[in-house]
Amino acid sequence: MKKHLFLIGFMICSMATIAQTEGADKPESWYFKLGGSYFIQTAATDFPIISGTLPNNDVYAADGTTLVSREANHGSFGQGFRSTLAAGYRFNTRLGVEMGINYYVGNNEKMAETTHRLVAAGPTFVSGKAEGRIRAFDLSPALVLFLGEHKGFEPYTKVGVIVPVHGDLTIETNRTYTNASGTPILKTFSKDVVKPKPTVGFMAAIGTSYKLGKNISVFAEVEYRNFTVHGDTKETEVYTENGVDKLYTSTTFRPDASYSASHVKYVDKLTTNSNHYLFNPNTATTNIEKDTTRPDDAMNDISSYVGISGLGLTVGLKYSL
Repeated sequence: MKKHLFLIGFMICSMATIAQTEGADKPESWYFKLGGSYFIQTAATDFPIISGTLPNNDVYAADGTTLVSREANHGSFGQGFRSTLAAGYRFNTRLGVEMGINYYVGNNEKMAETTHRLVAAGPTFVSGKAEGRIRAFDLSPALVLFLGEHKGFEPYTKVGVIVPVHGDLTIETNRTYTNASGTPILKTFSKDVVKPKPTVGFMAAIGTSYKLGKNISVFAEVEYRNFTVHGDTKETEVYTENGVDKLYTSTTFRPDASYSASHVKYVDKLTTNSNHYLFNPNTATTNIEKDTTRPDDAMNDISSYVGISGLGLTVGLKYSL
């Protein structure tokens, strides 16, 4: 009986709400928004291993072999700026849908750093840092619930999904090689670009608009975005020594100039069929640590996830038809 009374009461409340909605003046059907955002990172995780380099800050003693300190690098690539263009349609005073087109540029995040590690006789030491940055276009379809207008203000909430369309993780690494007296003898720079596999994320926001005129409003909203990206391929697009292009030239500190040295195809598991130096090392080139018997194929490596979670504030203009 109590269950039946609850259902009847729920139906009466629903019918009353619908009646109030239908009796109210219907707002614009279409609207368009242009805004800019800044996000701070959330849900920090350890950064992935890139080309065999652990995501650590390693400091070595004067001999270059004794590890003095190690600190793990962790975080999210969700901190940075975003520009947004959105179109929305309101079915009634309370319910609508919205489609956003977003371009996101993340801040540089330190992924790994090494200080004074011995790498060759002489002696020769290396110090360097790798930094990564995300750039991405995405679509964000969402369901919008409008909470009612009062004195020009109209708060709303929305939930939806994030569908990346195009983007990459760019990793830039600078290294300086020095001799025993600390004098630089070589400076190298590399740029690696990681392409992702398709993925889908989640977003939720709460905001309000304020009417400036009949068709123009300003809006502000706080948005949470959460999704991860799974690596698909990686390519070394740039490698220089003292500013000179050495991408396809064997050198002392980068002896392998093969295709496999510059291209990676990520996999979930390494096996004896994988093109990886731990499974098919080229014993004919013992001076090249990561050479394989299939140098003309992309190297295989374990795929890692990177997080792009963030909490942001968006402000902009809204034009209503």
